[in-house]
Amino acid sequence: MSNWKMLTLVGEDRPGIVAGVTDALFRGGWNLGEASMIRLGGNFSVMMMVRGTGDVTEALRPAAQSMGLHMHVDEISGDLHQHMVPNIQVRVSGADRAGIVAQVTGALAEAGFNILELESDVAGSRERPVYIMNIQGVTETTLERVEQALDALGDVDVSVSSIETLIG
Repeated sequence: MSNWKMLTLVGEDRPGIVAGVTDALFRGGWNLGEASMIRLGGNFSVMMMVRGTGDVTEALRPAAQSMGLHMHVDEISGDLHQHMVPNIQVRVSGADRAGIVAQVTGALAEAGFNILELESDVAGSRERPVYIMNIQGVTETTLERVEQALDALGDVDVSVSSIETLIG
């Protein structure tokens, strides 16, 4: 393993967050590995693998404070080039209710489905919210088995499809 840290930053969305954070990392001698950045509910969330010498929190503190970002750093044992390629995509929608994500992901786990990415949104209206999940993952089981696991939930609409991967 290559001494990577997982850096997480969260704050109110505004222009310049990515530029400010990556510039501070660069100037502090930190290398950027894999990253995921997304806007959720008016907030911007950043997760990135970083590697360097010194204290990454010291290198980022001025930029994070000036942009109102909350920062968290963890030592990790991961490395680059460790990708798993998803082979199944699941789209689930249903009336928004407590426990819907836990029930869907629990059913997928029981079917041997490893979630690699999950994006969700709440659509509909305040009076009739609809929870939508787009999930990509990898499994050795069949599409039918994944569908059956989710059909047992009863009150959600499910679409399961294979992901065609062209590698090479």
